[in-house]
Amino acid sequence: MIWWAALLLWQQNMQLPEVSNNPHTTEADVEQGRKLYAGRCAGCHGPGGDGGKGANLAVPVLPRAVSDRSLYQVVRYGIPDTEMPASLMAPREVWQISAYVRSLGKLRNEPIAGDAGRGAQLVRGKGGCLQCHAIGTEGGRMGPALTDIGARRGPGHLRNKLIDATSDVPETFRLVDVRTKDGRQITGIRLNEDTWSIQVRDFSDRFHSLSKDSLASLRSERRTPMPSYKQRLDAGEINDVVAYLAGLRGAQ
Repeated sequence: MIWWAALLLWQQNMQLPEVSNNPHTTEADVEQGRKLYAGRCAGCHGPGGDGGKGANLAVPVLPRAVSDRSLYQVVRYGIPDTEMPASLMAPREVWQISAYVRSLGKLRNEPIAGDAGRGAQLVRGKGGCLQCHAIGTEGGRMGPALTDIGARRGPGHLRNKLIDATSDVPETFRLVDVRTKDGRQITGIRLNEDTWSIQVRDFSDRFHSLSKDSLASLRSERRTPMPSYKQRLDAGEINDVVAYLAGLRGAQ
């Protein structure tokens, strides 16, 4: 009830724009929005909007900000009971950041040379991708789900990730090494972390939720257990895998 009352008060104090669509979407506005984003937002949401402490913004649809007005609302007034703060920016600056954020989720039309059918076979076979990643109800949980990866990432990003997995490691999938005061050692993927606790999935697919008071040491590394496929797959096979992944759009 306290949360609901806070939400109502937050909504009552907002002064939303009369227009429904963003009036500041020129190239100059988007560029200014990029500069504002770099200074005010990138620390939490990542330089490319891929997320970290904050949500991933590089997606076609933002669940909390489907419309331009709702995105303005989030940027200007924040989100109650979350770490998303309100801002003191002028309305034009809010619109400009909003325009830049929208651009992060627009996938470029890139040519795809591979065969998606062969790519599906490689993902499930030679590539071994489903040992760690899930597609629908199939696969593992160590890595991010790929069910809608084609709606979130373009072919160029997917190709680069296959060749060099360390080029873009999501904050929530960092490799961590944990040692507890009672002598246990846990190495795996960090799923979540706050001031008091950390949640880790180890390489045996076991989930651990640990109080930081119980830890002797905690090391987090900007690397991933995902291998490079530069040597495992030839150029044609990588194109095939990219073609398959780029077509995964989730439930439509």
